[in-house]
Amino acid sequence: MFHPRRTLRALLLPLAAGLSFIALPAQTAQAASTLTNAGFETDGAGTATPTGWSTYSAAGQNSASFAEAGGHSGGYRLTHWASTAYKVETYQYLSGLTNGTYKLSAWVRSGGGQNSAYLALKNCGSSEQRTDLPVSSSGWVHIVTPINVTNNQCTVSINSDANAGNWINVDDLTFTSGTTGLSIKGSDISSLAKSEAKGGVYRTSSGTAGDAVTILKNAGMNYARLKVWVDPADGYNNKTRVLAVAKRVKAAGMKLLVDFHYSDTWADPGAQSKPAAWSGHSYSQLKTDVYNHTYDVLNALKAQGTTADMVQVGNEINGGMMWSEGSTDNWGQLAGLLNSGYDAVKAVNSSTAVALHLAKGGDLSGTRWWFDSAVSNGVKFDAIGLSYYGYWHGTLADFQTTLDDAASRYAKPVFLAETAYPFRLDSDDSLTNQIDLSSELVTGYPATPAGQLAWMNAVANIVEAVPNGRGLGVFYWEATWTAVTGNGWDPADAASGNGWENQALFGYDDKALSSMSWFSHR
Repeated sequence: MFHPRRTLRALLLPLAAGLSFIALPAQTAQAASTLTNAGFETDGAGTATPTGWSTYSAAGQNSASFAEAGGHSGGYRLTHWASTAYKVETYQYLSGLTNGTYKLSAWVRSGGGQNSAYLALKNCGSSEQRTDLPVSSSGWVHIVTPINVTNNQCTVSINSDANAGNWINVDDLTFTSGTTGLSIKGSDISSLAKSEAKGGVYRTSSGTAGDAVTILKNAGMNYARLKVWVDPADGYNNKTRVLAVAKRVKAAGMKLLVDFHYSDTWADPGAQSKPAAWSGHSYSQLKTDVYNHTYDVLNALKAQGTTADMVQVGNEINGGMMWSEGSTDNWGQLAGLLNSGYDAVKAVNSSTAVALHLAKGGDLSGTRWWFDSAVSNGVKFDAIGLSYYGYWHGTLADFQTTLDDAASRYAKPVFLAETAYPFRLDSDDSLTNQIDLSSELVTGYPATPAGQLAWMNAVANIVEAVPNGRGLGVFYWEATWTAVTGNGWDPADAASGNGWENQALFGYDDKALSSMSWFSHR
């Protein structure tokens, strides 16, 4: 018997990607003045303002900023903490800088609960840049902040506006030439066409009905992800529908990621069923099927002037795809299928990036095993996409470790192919939501629009901090899947509900949520 709640946890992890390699500006700026005591090792213990740093608090709460034992590296760290509510800034003024682009790097932890807790670069001649500290009470997380210095000076600032008992740790700061940012601020909108056909409405934050693609674009979204099923029961997410939505995506000036499931329905870690039309085919024929299907869809997109910018060959293929022939139990055959897809993509357009997508965002050893196997079997790919849902896939520190390792180990750009977070817990239809209990939430991130935004900023900041500019960006899953009768999870069952509407970026009143502002991440 089918249990929607249980199965959906596996079913609902779809999608990834968008490649425009980040072009780093010429790094000619050289810091004539560098940070002093950036690791807080000098005069490390005690409540005194750390050597080289200054402290400011309007309420005379300077003691809320202090160095103490327990560094990320070395013996000490900076801590903000007080037993009563406090506002404090720890800062350092740099002068004599050569004008140009710089980036601040730091390792941080936070117990959460603050009104705000962030690193900033200010008084640098250009607009102040901030990076919020993620809520991470155990593992250290690396964050970065870029700035354009135009007046030969800059202030490095560590800020807390906190409630009693809130704390942050900061350590191992660097201020060096370079820049950061995300080239992909995307979302999957595969549900949109069917939603609209079934009466779904999308509104601006002020309540004006509008086109969802336009509303998302105006919020800053620059990349759309669309899944492709071969012959789905409802006739949506197939070639014809994807072609139609692709026109809207490209007309809005967005880039396009096409996500091939190589199935008639959801493909994910728990299900990789071959399309019915291919069910009796030999392995050799399946390679041809993959090539022809991939080529057909992408060539049709190209012919209508909406060439795909990135393609996923397979969706969340932890255990391979097109079971059983393409299972990871037979890496040689899986490699053949993946390379067949790769070759078809490049035959249509050699500059379209090919991504491989796993749902192992917090699983370092599992991601290494999979991609080591892929490389040793000669699999061709241009980028790595990982799904990472904080309520399923480990801590933010786990995600950062896995993502950074993949970028370095395989020398490829990486991106967060799928993530999401609820803005409320109750349902807008009769189907129980996938995440509907406060106990399922990530500590420090409430099920509110503000919590949803904080989550998105946290994961975006982690992708931004991937070394060597290899962090491409983030795709949200799934911005437009609101509760609309007839647009449930099962393409074969018009009465099936949506267990995900509390993680859309439009509210139950159909209005764009404030959390949509994550798309404007630098």
